[in-house]
Amino acid sequence: MTSTNATDAAGILYRERLTPSLWAFVSAAVVAPMAAMVFVPFDKTIALAAGIVVAVLVVVLMIAAAPRVEVRGGELVAGRAHIPVGFLDDVAPFTGDEARNARGPGLQRDAWHLIRGGIDGIMQARVTDPDDPTSVWVVSSRTPDRLTAAVRRAQRTATTAG
Repeated sequence: MTSTNATDAAGILYRERLTPSLWAFVSAAVVAPMAAMVFVPFDKTIALAAGIVVAVLVVVLMIAAAPRVEVRGGELVAGRAHIPVGFLDDVAPFTGDEARNARGPGLQRDAWHLIRGGIDGIMQARVTDPDDPTSVWVVSSRTPDRLTAAVRRAQRTATTAG
C-alpha cells in the first residue's frame, strides 16, 4: 500500500507497508499441510481445520509484522526508527543493479537500514546530524522515487516554515 497524494489530516506525505512478496505468502502456505499432518491421526476434519487456521494465522502475522515507511510531521519513519528530514541530504532512489549494490557490497558499515527481501527499490539518504552515529539511511521501498519526492517535499515544507 502506497499513498503519496496530498497531505492528509495527520500530515502524512507518504505511507507504505513493506509487506512480504507474493512468493513469501505462497511459501508460507506450505505450513498448512504440515500442520494438518500433525492432526491426521486424530481426525481428518480437525486436521483440515487446523491446517487452515495455521495458514491464516501465518499470513496475518506476516502482514501485521510488516514495517511501515512514512514521511509525516517533518520526519522519515521507517519501522520503529525515525529521523527529522532536516538531517537528511543527498536523498536518492535506486532500483535494479544500483539498489543491489547499495544494499549489498556498497552498504556502509555504519549505515542504518530497513531492507526487505523481495522489494527491489531503495531510498538512500546521507545523515548530516553530527551527533548521529549513522552515516546513511537505506530504506526499502516499492516506489523509491515517490518516497524520495516525499522526503524532499517535507524538507521544502520544513525550510519554508522555519
